[in-house]
Amino acid sequence: MRAVILAGGRGARLAPYTTVIPKPLLPVGDKPILEIICRQLAAAGFTHLTLSLGYMSVYFRTFLAQHRSLQALMKIDFIEEEEPTGTAGSLAMVPGLKGTFLVMNGDILTDLDYAALVQSHKDFGAVLTIAAHQKKVKIDLGILEVQDGRVTGYIEKPTLHYPVSMGIYVYDASVLDHIEAGVYLDFPTLVLKLIAAGRTVNAWGNDATWLDLGRHEDLLEATQLFGTGRYDFLPRGAA
Repeated sequence: MRAVILAGGRGARLAPYTTVIPKPLLPVGDKPILEIICRQLAAAGFTHLTLSLGYMSVYFRTFLAQHRSLQALMKIDFIEEEEPTGTAGSLAMVPGLKGTFLVMNGDILTDLDYAALVQSHKDFGAVLTIAAHQKKVKIDLGILEVQDGRVTGYIEKPTLHYPVSMGIYVYDASVLDHIEAGVYLDFPTLVLKLIAAGRTVNAWGNDATWLDLGRHEDLLEATQLFGTGRYDFLPRGAA
């Protein structure tokens, strides 16, 4: 079981915190986000983890040197980009990716059942599976339904529901054929390339707790949940 964590971003929305420490190393409760994720993946059966680094990479080196207990749980190595090549393009630098592997952002807390996600990917026969979360979006405006300039309906402050990416993906190694080394490629563009090529991309819906820690309020919510003991964020199905 192989996993790649994308941890090279600047985390600009969490400034000023991320001007002094990279986002995956920010604490939630008494542990950095990255440590929680590492322990989750080990508990779910992953044995080899690669960190894709860029911004403040020396902090991650120091973190791993000071947390050797994590490397006793799984093999942990890293690749480092001098110039960003995107959330998909960076995978071209990771050596030895074969078969099926997991890729995820380094700023996520969830109790997702990773084993079930991987199994769904295999059962569906997809080349790429995206873990999907149902997101409610409140529109604080009156929405007009208009046809040829004539109002045909009026919806006051609706709540819309969208399946959104959780930032957790399962790849088949054949996808790497669509990623050119050294060329910038973000994940949405890769998805569209695969669809255009007739490859199967699956969305795996689930009801897992999911926090994308990209904003100050998200980090605060995670700290409140984690600190109360209501969630330990162990993946579902883990021992």
